[in-house]
Amino acid sequence: MATPMSICVLGGTGFVGTELVTRLVGNGHWVRVPTRSPSHGQHLRVLSTVELVTANIHDPRTLGQLLGGMDAVINLVGILNQSGRATFHAVHVDLAAKLIAAARNAKVRRLLQMSAAGADRERGPSRYLRSKGEAEELIRAAAAHLDFTIFRPSVIFGPRDSLANRFATLLRLSGGVMPLARSQARFQPIYVGDVTDAFIRTLDRPESFGQTYELCGPDVLTLEQLVRMTAAVAQLPCHILRLPDALGWLQAMLLGLLPGKPFSLDNFRSLSVDSVCQRDGLARLGISPRHLMAVLPFYLGPFTASTELSAARKTDA
Repeated sequence: MATPMSICVLGGTGFVGTELVTRLVGNGHWVRVPTRSPSHGQHLRVLSTVELVTANIHDPRTLGQLLGGMDAVINLVGILNQSGRATFHAVHVDLAAKLIAAARNAKVRRLLQMSAAGADRERGPSRYLRSKGEAEELIRAAAAHLDFTIFRPSVIFGPRDSLANRFATLLRLSGGVMPLARSQARFQPIYVGDVTDAFIRTLDRPESFGQTYELCGPDVLTLEQLVRMTAAVAQLPCHILRLPDALGWLQAMLLGLLPGKPFSLDNFRSLSVDSVCQRDGLARLGISPRHLMAVLPFYLGPFTASTELSAARKTDA
């Protein structure tokens, strides 16, 4: 077990953050979790070595105070769509720059950064992917005073995810009809427990300093296959309407105007590149990834052998 550390986790109340903070506490670490709204982190208060702090992490002075006395900082903060002042540049790029400065002033060298598969400042087709890539570049440029590790996951699944759970919700609301843009876009879904395992294993490993790990599951699936698998496991009807790009663009534009932006033009552009791994980061860390169908039935529907077989058959259709 790693030597106990004091760790500040930005984005610690979210889907991945909750899983990671729980794992860190279980491994004997003391964890500080800042949040704008204390109600978002109530589920973490039961953990004995978690300090939940009401704070605005985008304020440089506050961020510096949060890093005081810390051995490491983990940045999980990210958005899939912009809203008001929460732009991709502000949330991904500006926050990274503030975090680098705060870590330097607080003499915190260890930084673990959550990025995304396909992140690329120059060639990313969407503002999301370009901003994630720009944040990576800022962190790499600070290598003289940061022992950083960057993680690039594909889409992440698990209980409380916004992947399979969202598909299931949309299928229920639509009676099983799903107009789908970029239906052949490819993903390698990764289990949230495998993502957090990668963070845990690299936390105190000097050989991971300066490294970037692509995190992907064992299965390459199209967007259509993901939706069909979700429907089969949740025992929902599924009638997919494959949209040509022109209609997909129109769908994204219209849905991007709705509250919560269930789909946007930036999401549409992100789907033009496959969210898959070129190099297996989990293998480099000695992690055997879990298959989607080994986990999905346990949180989307009653798990039975017949359900699993039916889902597999429909996915291959």
